Amino acid sequence: MSENDTGVRELNHGIFQIRGLNGSSHSYVIKGQYMNVMIDSGSDQNFPMLERGLFHIGLKVRDINLVINSHEHFDHIGANRYFQESAIIAAYRLAASKMVSGDYYVTMYKSNDLNEIPMRVHLWLENMTRIDLGNYSLRIFHTPGHTSGCISIIETTHALLFSADSVFAGGTLSYIAESGSVGDYIDSLTRLRYFGPQALYPGHGKISTTPIEDIDHAIANAQNILASKIDGGPEIFYQKSDEY
Repeated sequence: MSENDTGVRELNHGIFQIRGLNGSSHSYVIKGQYMNVMIDSGSDQNFPMLERGLFHIGLKVRDINLVINSHEHFDHIGANRYFQESAIIAAYRLAASKMVSGDYYVTMYKSNDLNEIPMRVHLWLENMTRIDLGNYSLRIFHTPGHTSGCISIIETTHALLFSADSVFAGGTLSYIAESGSVGDYIDSLTRLRYFGPQALYPGHGKISTTPIEDIDHAIANAQNILASKIDGGPEIFYQKSDEY
């Protein structure tokens, strides 16, 4: 599970993390028997890193069949434009509506990435959607909190949690975005905990082999936000993507 100079590490057989740089999310690639899936394309400016990573694992852009966006922020969807002509782009319906309507305020796309283009979403996901890859099985969980349209993805045969920005290693929380909610965050984390994940693959920062402890710490951090009386807003727990 070592990382090479391309920013790629194999986390499980046929499951790869391609590191995101300069604020971009990580991308996760799953080589399935039936299709190749990418979770989050990352920011537009990180695409050269992503393309090198794909080449390292023996894939080209056109070899990705399905791109699942965990939510609508530019650092997770910005490189979609390189895939949307050859792959199906999927997102939870509340994220998809913001992407296709050009809601640049919520996506933060207009001021923080290289290109302004219409975002295509070919498949609008619902909670509990199942995607069968043959060797792996993915389950979509709607986990609002960071945003209203956030999802986490669980690989059910190995109990692997692709948490995106819902929870990071060590229990670090992302910030509460414009459409987010601390109360929803706590509810989402509680539901994820009961699934009993064995590994945590977040959108930013380090992976973790202690996801239950991480989720418990994250719930405590979210409860602290609710209890905060600090002028100017609560403390934000955020892990930068370049931390390893």
